[in-house]
Amino acid sequence: MTIDKSWTYIRKRSNSAVFWQGLQSFLQMAKSHVNDWRFIRCPCNRCINNVQHQLEVLETHIHRFGFMSDYNEWIYHGENVNAATSSNVSQPNSGVHDRDEMFEVLEDIISNDAEVDQLGSQSSNVQYDDLFTALNSELYPGVSSFSSLNFLVKLMHLKVMNKWTNKSFDELLKLLKLAFPKMDLVESYYEAKKLMTKMGLGYQSIHVCKNDCAFFWNENSTLETCPVCSESRWKMQAGRRTGKNVPHKVLHYFPLAPRLKRLFATSKTAKLMRWHQAGKSTDDNVMRHPVDGRAWKDFDRKHHVFTDDVRNVRLGLATDGFNPFNNMSISYSMWPVVLTTYNLPPWLCMKPKYLMLSLLIPGPQSPGKDMDVFLRPLIEELKELWENGIDTRDAGNDRKVFKIRAALLWTVNDFPVRSSLSGWSGQGYKACPTCNEDTPSMRVIRKTAYFGHRRFLPSTHRWCSNLDFDGRTERKRPPRRFSSVDIMDQLRRVKTTIPGKHPNYGGVKRKQGDD
Repeated sequence: MTIDKSWTYIRKRSNSAVFWQGLQSFLQMAKSHVNDWRFIRCPCNRCINNVQHQLEVLETHIHRFGFMSDYNEWIYHGENVNAATSSNVSQPNSGVHDRDEMFEVLEDIISNDAEVDQLGSQSSNVQYDDLFTALNSELYPGVSSFSSLNFLVKLMHLKVMNKWTNKSFDELLKLLKLAFPKMDLVESYYEAKKLMTKMGLGYQSIHVCKNDCAFFWNENSTLETCPVCSESRWKMQAGRRTGKNVPHKVLHYFPLAPRLKRLFATSKTAKLMRWHQAGKSTDDNVMRHPVDGRAWKDFDRKHHVFTDDVRNVRLGLATDGFNPFNNMSISYSMWPVVLTTYNLPPWLCMKPKYLMLSLLIPGPQSPGKDMDVFLRPLIEELKELWENGIDTRDAGNDRKVFKIRAALLWTVNDFPVRSSLSGWSGQGYKACPTCNEDTPSMRVIRKTAYFGHRRFLPSTHRWCSNLDFDGRTERKRPPRRFSSVDIMDQLRRVKTTIPGKHPNYGGVKRKQGDD
């Protein structure tokens, strides 16, 4: 049976149905000849059968660079397989297309997002078709080294770095189209954002009850009223909905799993994710990274299965409120929840480009005691990453697939935020989370004061017998250390409260002076 190879000579590949049909037939034939790691020689004009890739990368390469012209017998991809010898390998030629830096970005995304079904076949990448088209399109006739996608990404980066408004970005696009009519460019910021979303790392919009009682998500996604306080999901005017369904509040959730996978998509960052093992301090008295601390070492001793693979991710969580309007006369508090990766070296783990925004909690009020309601999507994903993990390709280890897991080691916050995250009140007579029930405190002019700091000193210290502090000597011992069993027993005694700020469910703020 003669194989139709005419599609390999088509130059305008993006909009050619014949090319795409021939390419899919070629990939289908080559699928049964991949090696144990699902790699096969790439016959594009760039790799010329000298480099092996997975089928997803082959599809990208052939679409971007074209099929090599002197590869007439497909001996490495299913045609007369037994005749394949090393002497038949074509040598590099000078017909390689100009290289676009966005190609490597898409290559990393597609390779890392590739899924393998039970039969071992690779999933198609229809969702990337628009990106392929933009990558293969010249920005301007005659400019082959700068694709439309490359220009758009750089333009979006400038918008973010210089804080351009969406309206100013639209005006700039109109000016560019007016000055350069033949430029292949999107018409608006909306279209640009829609295209960029296909590169991954998007977010989910989750509707929230106006009183912060619950999400309209998962089991509640189809509800029209809150399952707790029965308030409407939508904004109302004179008891009726507005012309368009507009939710009272929207939580923006940025899934963690694809961001962790992206850290292993390139060999450079994949190598840095192992730094915490080789970068430990050899001096027990020196701490230059959390890996040298007691908390990290104690975690390693308790969870051997997790620590067996150094690529498993240790995370820290930080959050606080801020006024997004830069106007203190407006009472509005929005809360970003940020995750940082402690696998990275100390000079990188706190750099902005490695901080991952996980949640953007809407205002106008702070979440307060309802913080756990807003953290639910993140907690569920963290539980999945801890228990089952996700399949990820490691670019630092020949793109082999491994099961990545993640653990949240600690939070970074001030004392009031700690109350919202942990549930332990930061006010009152027992506010100290360390002293717990043994917190020494007293009422001083309608304020709670905390004393007894000398208890932590040795009993023979001269300050313990000094009367200059409060007119008394200090003879009490340091507060006891509460075990995990004690803490769990305290949690069992905590009364279950209804979440939310509805006045009928404990949402009324106490006035100063009320008992």
